[in-house]
Amino acid sequence: MAATKKKVVRKARKGERIRQVAAIPFRLGKHGGVEVMLVTSISTRRFIVPKGWPMKGKSGPKAATIEAREEAGVRGKTLKQPAGTYSYWKRLTNRFVRVDVTVYLLAVTEELANWQEAKRRQRAWLAPADAAVLIDEPELSTLLKNLKIPQPAPAGELEPRSHHLASSSP
Repeated sequence: MAATKKKVVRKARKGERIRQVAAIPFRLGKHGGVEVMLVTSISTRRFIVPKGWPMKGKSGPKAATIEAREEAGVRGKTLKQPAGTYSYWKRLTNRFVRVDVTVYLLAVTEELANWQEAKRRQRAWLAPADAAVLIDEPELSTLLKNLKIPQPAPAGELEPRSHHLASSSP
């Protein structure tokens, strides 16, 4: 992680754009409405979406899928087309850098009870409009408020989920 931050600082000093990828995990709730998952950040405990640096040899959707598994403990199918983008100011040790984030939708098929960052984060399922209120980044908040799940969604991805998210048959 330190090497990644050093690389980010070098790019920022050269005036290059800094990029990240993010996932918005989603599911169909018990009453038929779409729900999205937010997680808390490790340092400030604010609600955010799972996000991270691009990964060498991995596509944007694949990197977003990995971040969602590590930070939110969810697995599923990440849609290939980005849902949108937003920018924010990332706090580094002694400076802030502007980061452009490409956001992908992840149709959740499994919610893990234990995951890599479970002890460091909390997660919450919310209606997109409610999630938008909790997000500090204005552009991400707008993206959540205006969230459009592609129709038709890939087969089986928007079936109502039970608490343990076991697959159900149509």
